[in-house]
Amino acid sequence: ISIIAGLVRASEGHVSVMGHDVVDDYRAARLALGVVPQELAFDPFFTVRETLVFQSGYFGLTNNGAWIDEVLANLGLAARADTNMRALSGGMKRRVLVAQALVHKPPVIVLDEPTAGVDVELRQTLWAFIRRLNAEGHTIVLTTHYLEEAQALCQRIAMLKSGSVIALDTTRALLSHIEGVQMILRVRGTLPQSVRAHRIDERDGAIVLRLAQPGDVGRVLADCAAAGCEIEDVEVGRADLEDVFLQLMADRMESDRIPPLATA
Repeated sequence: ISIIAGLVRASEGHVSVMGHDVVDDYRAARLALGVVPQELAFDPFFTVRETLVFQSGYFGLTNNGAWIDEVLANLGLAARADTNMRALSGGMKRRVLVAQALVHKPPVIVLDEPTAGVDVELRQTLWAFIRRLNAEGHTIVLTTHYLEEAQALCQRIAMLKSGSVIALDTTRALLSHIEGVQMILRVRGTLPQSVRAHRIDERDGAIVLRLAQPGDVGRVLADCAAAGCEIEDVEVGRADLEDVFLQLMADRMESDRIPPLATA
């Protein structure tokens, strides 16, 4: 993100925003970009509206009031427009950061962990606004540790581990890596071998099974009952991005354990 925003020089390669190189054509690149940082940064002496007017001035926009009003309304900030930044809650300050990134109507918007530490209401508000911006033609670059957020919002996903990209594909393609259905089973008693063969994980005392097809669910329950297991809870669903990530990591660890072929 720092490279895209022009804050750090890349050691190799190049980055462009809407066809503008971030080094050779940095003015045009920055005009096309809006960045919402993860850290809360604001001037404590300005009101919300003054903050956005000041931000508009950085881009030479002197008559931006109508768009500022629209952004304030869309982010639920209209009632706080004349409130000093110091008096806002953490969630409201995060909304102002999003508003600052939008004042110059950039075609590309980078959101760095926009919902980290926010309440459920604000998260849903931001999700709805992100979807609207994307539907209106904005390209959204979203970084997040919440895989369900990436799955809900993103059309294309890059997964990183220890600074390296381990997967880059469309959301649909990534989800297709794991076929069948997932079954989360909470039981008392010893699972029969026929059921343990499907086990892939354990979460909070529940057993996670991977089944080839929905019809296998009935057979698993029947095998558990025949073995005398008391079933306390059952949950069945399709694989999500968390499952994909765990599978990719397992595959990566397995490949790292395979010794290289000997050479003469």
